[in-house]
Amino acid sequence: MKRIVSFDYHGHHRIAEPHVFGIKDGRESLLVYQIAGTSSSGGIPEWRRMFVNDITNFQITEQSFPGKRYTQSGEHSNFDRIIKIVD
Repeated sequence: MKRIVSFDYHGHHRIAEPHVFGIKDGRESLLVYQIAGTSSSGGIPEWRRMFVNDITNFQITEQSFPGKRYTQSGEHSNFDRIIKIVD
């Protein structure tokens, strides 16, 4: 089962579907589809890349999501190395 996560990132509380975990520019990164919460960079829902070391108060919720989503732009999808991707 794929679970929705809740966390804080750069002063904003976020609720998101985690889709890709990997390495970008030498840093562990998580590509999420943010579905609720707040963000300084625009509307929700939206794709966001998060650097794992900057995430605090991370929780796996009881809510689930169906799986893979289509990414329209692909702008956040480039990783140096993908470790895990949701199917």
